[in-house]
Amino acid sequence: MLKKIDKNKVRINRHKRVRRKISGTAECPRLCVFRSNKNTSAQIICDVQGKTLVSASTLDADVKSEISNGGDKNAAKAVGTSIAKKALAAGIDNVVFDRGGYIYAGRVKELADAAREAGLKF
Repeated sequence: MLKKIDKNKVRINRHKRVRRKISGTAECPRLCVFRSNKNTSAQIICDVQGKTLVSASTLDADVKSEISNGGDKNAAKAVGTSIAKKALAAGIDNVVFDRGGYIYAGRVKELADAAREAGLKF
């Protein structure tokens, strides 16, 4: 009997493998992306302190007013610009990008490109 592959478990293993190599510091925190079927979110995290410095999501009021659907590329683009604006306001301009084990395409790529265009460097 064949067993069905749990895609989320495979993604988490891929994320753990990447997280062994990258870490966010106070000077260069980590921009972590999470996507579900309905929403997209991003956090800027300092792993030394274990704190989330800035976060943005399609569930936030400012982003939600701009989009019609939280699970598409336009929503990811809105989250990317929102996280970049919040980060620049908090004095963060340089980050390390953590794609969360997702393939760098589609919504993850749109979020990253929008954050770069809004002023984040990574």
